Amino acid sequence: MMSKVTLIFGVITLAFGLNGTVQANEFMPEQVESGVTSADLTLRHAVHWVSVKQIKKSLEGQPPMAVGFDIDDTVIFSSPGFYRGKLEYSPNNENYLKKTEFWEKMNNEWNKFSMPKKVGIELFQMHIKRGDDIYFITGRTETKIESITQHIQKGLHIPEDKMHTVIFAGDEPNKNDKASWIKKHKLKIYYGDADADIMAARELNIRGIRILRASNSSYQPLPKAGKFGEEVVIKSDY
Repeated sequence: MMSKVTLIFGVITLAFGLNGTVQANEFMPEQVESGVTSADLTLRHAVHWVSVKQIKKSLEGQPPMAVGFDIDDTVIFSSPGFYRGKLEYSPNNENYLKKTEFWEKMNNEWNKFSMPKKVGIELFQMHIKRGDDIYFITGRTETKIESITQHIQKGLHIPEDKMHTVIFAGDEPNKNDKASWIKKHKLKIYYGDADADIMAARELNIRGIRILRASNSSYQPLPKAGKFGEEVVIKSDY
């Protein structure tokens, strides 16, 4: 008797299992297209797209040179720190960006909230293999102490003897702006996500290359990459 009950229970269980499988198959939509990722969507507009390999190819035969990078949204994704600063110091406006307390946090312990961007690592490694001299110029406000230099050095896998101390250009008009630092160090290429980065390069008639700002960046609105006719690095938003 017990064996019959066991057998019947097993048949019922199998039937339900098969029914579930059939239902799962019935609700599985047919694949009619190859699909698209969020990164693929960045290739839809007719701008001057370039890859890291193409930049490397364009530099073949040229001697080592000095090149520069912006920091936030260019080589690191630092929005988590800025988001925390806004909530802590001025949740209803952007006044936190004018507070020394915020910048002391952002330039030091809040670095741990920033992720290095894949494109930053790839570009740096390409340039360092060429023997180029690399500078990092940020629009952040300078503080008495900072650990952003060390954070970038570790995150981008930069040899200590190849790492220059980060240059704080500040964001006040006509005061230690990026163009003056680009000129001082005789940079030939400058990478950045903001219009101001490309404009600084154009002002000095050097090669300005746009890095895409991630769509979830705290720095809004997003700039229109390629609007100056500049090169834009493919899939550089991460």
